Amino acid sequence: MWYLRCFWSHEFAEEAVEMFSEVGADGYECRKVERFRDGRLGWADERHEVGGTSLGEVPVPPLDEINAQREFSASRIDGDEFERIWKEAIAGQGD
Repeated sequence: MWYLRCFWSHEFAEEAVEMFSEVGADGYECRKVERFRDGRLGWADERHEVGGTSLGEVPVPPLDEINAQREFSASRIDGDEFERIWKEAIAGQGD
């Protein structure tokens, strides 16, 4: 299991600008939180999709591949940082 934080620089009003993912050993997202430009948080896990957020349908690419696209800035984070944003998201949104 590893954790990812990715900033997405774009002008799409309805798309997330920051994403947090918990990635399993198989490379697929297990849980995900998205922060939108207006500050709202969406989240998803294997049973829930809240606020327009869903898990990816393909494995998460390696960090160097993500960062090769200039609109993205991705890095690994620790599990504690992911858990903080996860708890904030599920407390604020419900299911």
